[in-house]
Amino acid sequence: MMWLRVWSLMKRYLYLYRRSLARAGEIFFWPVMDLLVWGFVTKYVEQQVDVPGAVLFFIGAMIFWDVLYRSQQAITIAIMEDIWVRNILNVFVAPVSLFEFTLATCLVGVLKISVITMVLGVIAFFGYQFNLLTVGPLLIPFLACLMLFGWSVGMVTMGIILRFGQAAEALVWGVPFLLQPVSAVFYPVDVLPPWLQYVAWSLPSTYVFEGLRAVLKTGTLDGRLLAAAIGLNVLYVIAGAAIFAWLFNRCRREGNLSRVGLQ
Repeated sequence: MMWLRVWSLMKRYLYLYRRSLARAGEIFFWPVMDLLVWGFVTKYVEQQVDVPGAVLFFIGAMIFWDVLYRSQQAITIAIMEDIWVRNILNVFVAPVSLFEFTLATCLVGVLKISVITMVLGVIAFFGYQFNLLTVGPLLIPFLACLMLFGWSVGMVTMGIILRFGQAAEALVWGVPFLLQPVSAVFYPVDVLPPWLQYVAWSLPSTYVFEGLRAVLKTGTLDGRLLAAAIGLNVLYVIAGAAIFAWLFNRCRREGNLSRVGLQ
């Protein structure tokens, strides 16, 4: 029965994209625009300065960053859309648990991210001669680590939105970009100030991007980077789920859920 409810929620969110060309197009528009901009910038840098492999690093980092960003938005946008159309009360009045709701949004996010990553990979291959498959078998664990971290960030963001309402709506788009500078997406951790490096190494995303650069540069990866990313992800997912459940239950006890749904 649980999977039937999860599947019903997934179909509900997927139907929105099937019946709205604008909504479906938005999934691809921003990632493709980001890829084109970063691709042309790195092409120009390679022409002006002798920086071999710059396209590989920047294009790979951009595609991987989009995975983290989209996985966070998979959760937050789903709940924001229910708030915008005054449907949030209907969702939680139905016999659906918080776990089932979160699982459904995460699985829809996996589908969207898979399609977007394939599209970006094809454009990167034909437009900039970057083959995403050169990452090899590490591609799957890298992407999985970024999705898990994005989900943990999304759960915390979603809990804050439920607690404080649409006044916190800016966090949907702002929180990932607070993490981007300290995740060493487009540059190594060494360029950060010493005190900020400690913050960077506390995030699983940093280990993924450092690992990505190592693989693209040398073809090998220190297993400790991947192990650290997985271990930190376990902690972040548990913490994110606990914070989300606590904020949701507090919101429901204080009657704020109805207030959020009627704003």
